[in-house]
Amino acid sequence: MIYLDNSATSFPKPKEVINAVNQSFTKYGANPGRSGHSFSVKTAMKVAGIRAEISEFIGAETPENVIFTSGCTDALNLAILGSCRKGGHIICTSNDHNSSLRPIFELKSKGLVEVTVAKPSRNDKLRAEDILKCIEPNTYLICCNHISNVDGMEADIYDIGKVCYEKCITFLVDAAQSIGHKQINMLKQRIDLLAFSPHKGLYAPQGVGVLAFSSRTKLRPIRFGGTGTESFSVEQPKYAPECFESGTLPTPSILGLGAGLRFVIQNFSKINEKIEDLTTFLNYELSKIKNIKVYTHPDNANGILCFNIGDMPSVDVAEILDKKYDIMVRSGLHCAPLKHIELKTLHQGIVRVSMSFFTTYTDITKLIKAVKNIALKYESEKLNK
Repeated sequence: MIYLDNSATSFPKPKEVINAVNQSFTKYGANPGRSGHSFSVKTAMKVAGIRAEISEFIGAETPENVIFTSGCTDALNLAILGSCRKGGHIICTSNDHNSSLRPIFELKSKGLVEVTVAKPSRNDKLRAEDILKCIEPNTYLICCNHISNVDGMEADIYDIGKVCYEKCITFLVDAAQSIGHKQINMLKQRIDLLAFSPHKGLYAPQGVGVLAFSSRTKLRPIRFGGTGTESFSVEQPKYAPECFESGTLPTPSILGLGAGLRFVIQNFSKINEKIEDLTTFLNYELSKIKNIKVYTHPDNANGILCFNIGDMPSVDVAEILDKKYDIMVRSGLHCAPLKHIELKTLHQGIVRVSMSFFTTYTDITKLIKAVKNIALKYESEKLNK
């Protein structure tokens, strides 16, 4: 099997991650922070250490500003719903995933906020100038996908963050596809809210997400329940991170996240040089094949590439790659409808290839050969009609 759906979740996982998850069942099996016995305290200390490692990696202000969630969707919901200002204005982008769009448009449907969708003026990058022209006097939140999960388009978050800081607008970055691949520093890039899913670029298990926030962000809990703190009160605690982490934390996933994070830190340059080379190679080779349309700009060598073959439904191409060539890619709309409206692929969808450190040149060469064969058959069938 050739697995090329790493933007959905990375596979395989490093052995360090597998070992860490196994340890959660042998050495760190207690409920962290929910009991006073030594086993619980030991597990809680392990979780706290990983929280601190994440904080340092992303340039958060303190470990307490790092919240564990059930996934990136949960993190984005907390960021958007927990910072809502009635009568305010939100800017999102056409690159955004439904994990951001749906909570934003839910607020709009209830008449709580106004929404403007910013679009890239050029096909290579989302720039600060694209955001600037959408700002209104009541804009309080700018939500930006760092790297599109459809075509790998990158947003210039440094310049966008600078605009947000100067205008006192909260800056939310969805780093689901960029964490582990791009250098992110919340302080330097003036990011107020950073959401990401570690099971992709950090090679962690599924079941845990992260939301980090800055001290200038006013964030309210959207879930309520037991936290192991202030248990004498029926009211939610006031202090982070506990006030945002009701319920039992997913210790196995958090331990796997810690191991994945360390794996990425140790191999950061090697991982991303390889992914950039593979993306560039694939883009170049597919662009030479007749009837292939590549949507990913050559400058966006971020491990994601999307294409179509003529007017073939993307689901048909993906099915052939799976059934005939044992190659796993993703087709369809990728939960990003505004991006597909922009690319004019809402009806056809797109075939997406997404790579990881464990993808090889042989894998990509076999994919290119398979796509070429499908394109040749498509051409032949067109001529015979």
